[in-house]
Amino acid sequence: MKRKVDAHMIATMGLLIALMVVLSQILGFETPYIKLTFSFIPQMLMAILFGPFWTGVGAALADIIGMMIFPKSAYFFGFTINAFLGGVIYGYFFYKKEITLKRSLIVVILSTLLISFILTPIWLSIMLDIPLTSWAIWSARLIRGAIMVPIQSALLCIVGRALPYKHFRKYFV
Repeated sequence: MKRKVDAHMIATMGLLIALMVVLSQILGFETPYIKLTFSFIPQMLMAILFGPFWTGVGAALADIIGMMIFPKSAYFFGFTINAFLGGVIYGYFFYKKEITLKRSLIVVILSTLLISFILTPIWLSIMLDIPLTSWAIWSARLIRGAIMVPIQSALLCIVGRALPYKHFRKYFV
């Protein structure tokens, strides 16, 4: 069944994209090698409401808009691919499914492995012209993964269970 794109969906997506931009670009912590944000919360809500494709599109738009409004470095398309894939992963695991700790943990581990440990090091190596084996790429990334996987999983589960998303979902089907 195809999703009907209407003004309500566009407005809700716009608000969630804006929230992702704010949490990522303004309230996030970023160095040349690592980025720490809480934009995964609105991304989860987007995934619950709109599914994999639209969450991927929304996350990619949030990345592009964030870079246009708050540029911190040169734009690199690889990070937009990361955002899209992260949105697809969230959408696949959260759309029309119960939010559980197991599901949240799987989403975070899969995103961390695919995006943080595979794709991002490749993009940084290309962008910064440093070897893929450079400790500068891996040190902060491994520490962030060890700290954020349990925190992010727990927050996704707690917030996901607290949101009355079943009530909201009837407006988007």
